[in-house]
Formats: sequence, C-alpha cells, structure tokens
Amino acid sequence: MHPRAYVRGPTRSELRIPSIGGMEATLTRPADHRFPSAVMSWVVLAAYPLAISLAVAFGTGPNITGPATVLPVLVLALPALLLPRWPLVGFAGLLLGVVGLAPLNITGVVGFAQAVVLDVAVAYIAATRSRLATAGAVVSTLVAEAAAATLYLNADQSSSYVNVLIALLLGVVVAWLAGTAVRQRRDYRTALLTQAAAEAVTHERLRIARDLHDQVAHSMGVIAIQAGVGRRVIDTQPEEARRALDRIETASRETLAGLRRTLVALRRSDSEPATTATTGLAELDQLVATTEAAGVRAQVRIEGEPRVLPPDIDLAAYRIIQEALTNVVRHANTENCTIIIEYGLPALTIEVIDAGRGGVDSGTGYGIPGMKERATLLGGELTAGPAPEGGFRVHATLPVEPA
Repeated sequence: MHPRAYVRGPTRSELRIPSIGGMEATLTRPADHRFPSAVMSWVVLAAYPLAISLAVAFGTGPNITGPATVLPVLVLALPALLLPRWPLVGFAGLLLGVVGLAPLNITGVVGFAQAVVLDVAVAYIAATRSRLATAGAVVSTLVAEAAAATLYLNADQSSSYVNVLIALLLGVVVAWLAGTAVRQRRDYRTALLTQAAAEAVTHERLRIARDLHDQVAHSMGVIAIQAGVGRRVIDTQPEEARRALDRIETASRETLAGLRRTLVALRRSDSEPATTATTGLAELDQLVATTEAAGVRAQVRIEGEPRVLPPDIDLAAYRIIQEALTNVVRHANTENCTIIIEYGLPALTIEVIDAGRGGVDSGTGYGIPGMKERATLLGGELTAGPAPEGGFRVHATLPVEPA
C-alpha cells in the first residue's frame, strides 16, 4: 500500500463509485487546497539557517561561529526533506538531530528551532499517519527532547529544567492536536465524498428502474391485451387476429427502440455529445395511438400556449402520462380517458382522468410511487386516487422556470 493511502484514499481527482450494470461511475472531487507537503518540508528546513543567523546576530550562541558547528546543524536538518515521501524516516532523522545537537552546547534560538521543527514533524505525522504511528511519534519526541534538555542543562539548573520540560510538553501537545484536527477534517471530507457517491448510485439506480418500468410496462400491457384478443378471435375473425398481431409487432419494436436508446444513453460518457433524441411530449401522439390499439381511446386537451420544456420536465411529463395510461389499460376497465396538459407559469400541469371502475391508490406495484418520485425530484407533486365524480384521476404539477 502506498504510504499516503491511509489519508488520501484515491489519488486521482475522481472518486470511483460502485458499478451499475457493468458500468463504473465517478464522482469528481472538489479542488484540493491543502498546503503542499514538499513546501512544508522546505519551510521546516529553512528554520535552521534562520535560527543560526538570529543566534549570531544577537549573540545567543557562542559556539556557532565556526564551520565545525554550522555544518552538523545543516546536515541534521536534511531529514526534513524526507517528510513528504517517507515521513517516518524523516521524523527519525529529526529525532537523532535533536539528541545529536545537544552535546554541541548550541544555545538559544537554534535549540528552540530544533524543538519547533520536531513539533512540526509530529503535527505532519498526526495529520497523515495512523493513530498508532502518531502515538509513537509523540512519545519518542517527548523522550528525545527530554534527553536533549538533560544533556544541555547543568545539574544546578533544576528550576530551568522543569520549565523547559513543561514548554516542550506543551509544544508537542499543541502539535499533536493540530495534526489530529487536520486528519479528522480530511477523514470527514472523505466520508462526505463516500456518502455522496453512495447516494449518487442509489439515485441512478432509481432513475434507471423508473425508465425501464415506464418503457416496458406500457408496451407489455398493450401486448398482453392484443395477444388475448388475437387468441379469442383467431378462429372466427382471422383478420382481427392478424391486426392484433400487427399491433403486437409494433409495440414490441417500439419497446426495443426505447430500450436501445436507454442503453446508448447509459453507455455514453459525460464528455460525449448526445446522439439520440430525448423522449418527451413530442411523442405523445404515438403514445396515444399505442393506447388506442390496446382498446382505450385517449382524448388529449391542451390548455395554454405550448412551448419548449426543459428536457427533464419534458421527459417526466411524458413518463407520467405513459404510466397513467398503462394503469388505465390494465385496471380501469374503460374504453375512454382524458389527458389534460396545461402550459402555465410557473408550472406545467398534467391530468389523466378515466371513467372506469377506478383503481386503488396504493399497492405493491411501482407505477404510482415511480410517478410521485419523478415529480418530487423536480420539485413538483403528484396525487393519484379515485375521482369525486367516479373513475380515477392522476394530477401532477411540475415547476417550469419562466423563459
């Protein structure tokens, strides 16, 4: 496993989500504004020469004027460069640096910079490594800094020794808390991405299920009715049986064409332009003809000025009418129904009314729940139930933004 896999997860800008029907979907990550780890290591490294310069300027380090002291300081600072790629190795090198510089009796700012740099490394490990690695880094840092303080301070400086230990402890604790906060924020962000991916999969599955149900259910209802008609009249009215077979063939071809369009749309990537027409109210006449072939004559009434609708509204309106007509054919036991489409603002209103026996407004089927889902997802609403004057009524309102 890559050493950064614990925190970063997928290293690309897209998060893979489970496949749907053999296809793999992706969820694009938002832009990552984290502070680059390589820049951080250079900042850490720059603290050493800066500390040396300050110590020389203010005279806080009497033994740092010669190369014999400056070079070891710079060499022991090099492990900071390993933090981005090998954090634990770089951290171990910095630990050795803290302990190794103590016998050189380098005082003041340089010693302080050593502790600060090690604390920064602790924060980096807490933000990018596991909790076990973080605990090891915190404990080893406390031990190393305490050892360095013991080597540096004299026995008669007991009060200063306690104060130094307290300061070192506070520095490590602050670094650990800061790194842990960064890691928790990153874990929370990853959890949100994972949750969004799972929700995207669920929504896509529901959308596919609704489309397949609406396409297949209507045509299969027509086919079932025409097959029954053909079987009953095949001996006495062969011409009528032949017409029933023709209607079955037409409905089957339309269903296959619709399924083919759906599969093409599912296989097409987001970057490819759409090559197939979107289903909508423009195909309403064909839907009415298919319904009439099943034995139900649908009268269409248009109110308001027809206009071009957004694709999602257009598709939802068509599918709702299609499913409502399917229910009429299957359950209403009537030969007539009325479709009312009102182009209003700020909503498109759809009504499908029949004068049959009426159906129940609930059950184990997916037709009415699917229609309600379509309307709700677009910010609209749908009601379906027995009409006061008899029969069954489906009423949907789909919001349409004014042009």
